[in-house]
Amino acid sequence: MPKPKLITLLISFTLAILLLTGACSAIPSPTLGDTSTPYPSATTTPLPSTPTQVPTATETPLPSPSPTPPDVTSFPDPQAYTWTEVVSGLTLPIGLTSAGDGSGRLFIIEQPGRVMLYDGQTLLPEPFLDLRDQVSTQGSEQGLLGLAFHPEYVENGTFFVSYTDKSDANVISRFQVSDNPGLADIESESKILTIPQPYRNHNGGQILFGPQGYLWIAIGDGGSAGDPQGNGQKLDTLLGKLLRIDIDQQPYAIPEENPFENEIWATGLRNPWRITFDPATSDLYIADVGQAKWEEVNFLPADAPAGANFGWNFREGAHSYQGTPPQGLSLIDPVAEYDHSRGCSVSGGAVYRGSLPEWQGVYLYGDFCSGRVWGLLNTPEGDWLNEQLYQLDSRIAAIDQDEFGEVYLVDILGRILKLKAQ
Repeated sequence: MPKPKLITLLISFTLAILLLTGACSAIPSPTLGDTSTPYPSATTTPLPSTPTQVPTATETPLPSPSPTPPDVTSFPDPQAYTWTEVVSGLTLPIGLTSAGDGSGRLFIIEQPGRVMLYDGQTLLPEPFLDLRDQVSTQGSEQGLLGLAFHPEYVENGTFFVSYTDKSDANVISRFQVSDNPGLADIESESKILTIPQPYRNHNGGQILFGPQGYLWIAIGDGGSAGDPQGNGQKLDTLLGKLLRIDIDQQPYAIPEENPFENEIWATGLRNPWRITFDPATSDLYIADVGQAKWEEVNFLPADAPAGANFGWNFREGAHSYQGTPPQGLSLIDPVAEYDHSRGCSVSGGAVYRGSLPEWQGVYLYGDFCSGRVWGLLNTPEGDWLNEQLYQLDSRIAAIDQDEFGEVYLVDILGRILKLKAQ
């Protein structure tokens, strides 16, 4: 496949050095309105009372996978497998997902504001969605940050995006697909949640649907360095949190099980850049970018109670960072961490559930700066195995998966790589 043009590579590399890095100096605050209001107001456009049938994609559907093999208890030999380039020529890709429609298409998120389509053979020239005119990329961690398709997308054609707007706020918007299955209806946008940001970094931004059909939103602590506003531990702000909302009501509703009677499900996060549910178990993995010393991966089993606190900014990883937690406050340590001698910014992460039985149940994650890829495995005894498996010449923005459980590495310099057997 053709290599990206030189100017694209230069721009990409410049942004790549900045993107997601944990240790950063304070960034001047953008001009925003009054941010003292605990929760942002939401706007919405009414949806049609009867959902429209989504047009059928023209790609040939892939066969359904066989039943998932049992989880492995040790890592496979990494030399028997390779990361194979399947897409190139992208502009700052930071993630990918699928629509769950059986088409096998990959929807690739480009940070400047486009969603590109890969049909399994070709990267299509026309974007599925182009929001470049309304997305802000003034900060290196801003842009189009997340994409999630409604669990009933085949029936209702609804999907959601997360991006930073021109006021530097995090926006969650609802869209509809057009009559063309390869093209979104850009005029259908309905903003359902807007979260002001005091700084231009630590936006988080990943969105995805959980096992109960709720939309989960990962939001950073508001930025600068060290969480100067203490947002990670405050309950009167959505910053530094994992949110969970019911989007089947307009503009959205708070699920009854949410612990604080608001959008918040979990607290104590710094910059949860990528989160993922294990498709087989519904366990949740959270890759939270560190400050100056430690990168971490957090874990919540599917039956974990609401209200988890992952410690920031009392802790960075499993280590003391600032202040003393109040007596009786329960903080959850990460299940894996690494220091900055091995990287600078953790990029989660997906649990392998594809066609390779030797990888079943292995959570794969990487580092943006070093190109290292680790495997993380929870054994039947409850122990965690964590091992570096690969050293790649890539700037790893994310490791994501398709609707069939196959795993892809997103290189922000313009490539998508797929884990395959040699």
